[in-house]
Amino acid sequence: MAIIRYEPWGLLNQLQRELALSKEDKGGEGSVATAEWAPAVDIKEEADKFVIHADIPGVKPEDIEISMEAGVLTVKGEKETETKTEKEGYKRVERTSGSFYRRFSLPDSADGDAINAKCKHGVLEIIIPKREAIKPKRINVVSEE
Repeated sequence: MAIIRYEPWGLLNQLQRELALSKEDKGGEGSVATAEWAPAVDIKEEADKFVIHADIPGVKPEDIEISMEAGVLTVKGEKETETKTEKEGYKRVERTSGSFYRRFSLPDSADGDAINAKCKHGVLEIIIPKREAIKPKRINVVSEE
């Protein structure tokens, strides 16, 4: 008898993926606040910058839009949907497709004007430099006696 690992949320996650894939209206211009999938991200703070790595396999760099407004970094894009027919022998499709949308609140120390991004092997890297820290200025108090 084979040992099967129990994942309590596995069935719910599978149902959610299948419901998302079964939506009929894939071509319409939906709300930008909704997404069909969300890429997994790692966020790291270094001494001089913040680094975000997002897993977006199969997404072309020209299909990714990154913007910064009011301290919020927005990453959105789309992975083209491949149509699968039952004749092709597919029993299950788990790879995600469709649009994605992620937002990140950045601290005041982030320099929104110097953000850059690159994509390599399905991993999007966004580098957000930190601003130079403003040092407090000492003001001398003069006695008028």
